Amino acid sequence: MSRLAKKPIEIPASVEVKLQGSSVHVKGPKGSLVKEFPKGIAFSLQGNELSVSIDENALDLPLWGLYYAIVMSMVKGVSQGFQKKLSLVGVGYRANLKGDVLELALGFSHPSFVKIPSGIKVSVDKNIAILVEGCDAQQVGQFAANVRSIRPPEPYKGKGVRYENEIVRKKAGKTAKAK
Repeated sequence: MSRLAKKPIEIPASVEVKLQGSSVHVKGPKGSLVKEFPKGIAFSLQGNELSVSIDENALDLPLWGLYYAIVMSMVKGVSQGFQKKLSLVGVGYRANLKGDVLELALGFSHPSFVKIPSGIKVSVDKNIAILVEGCDAQQVGQFAANVRSIRPPEPYKGKGVRYENEIVRKKAGKTAKAK
């Protein structure tokens, strides 16, 4: 049972929350999100606090903290937003934006194209830094992971697409034998 989910969620003044049946609608300056929750989960809105409760007999008792964290993430996303920063490490590696498509030159014989989903804002700085922003944490993280999966950092030279503060442990290469 979650202890954290017993506390109410503070809703900032710039965020509007609506409860409709088993769905939660959250709207703020960064966008709006809607999430449908299963039966057994109840929400109550009192002033600027949203409480998450659960039917004690429901099988969803272990998921109480998860549902609390999802709603908390929705509130944070529409008020502050989420971002992931990627950097391209390698000679000739570069990124360009062409409309709603991210074009990546990552050492392959052809460029890779990634369609940017709606609700995500992507910006490229100096052709080697990619900033992914949005109000849905799952969507931002999944898009960044999809871009990274095209050319993940390799362990010998460290070339590839990596998160901004990611540490890539390098392996020792082959050494020449002395005769």
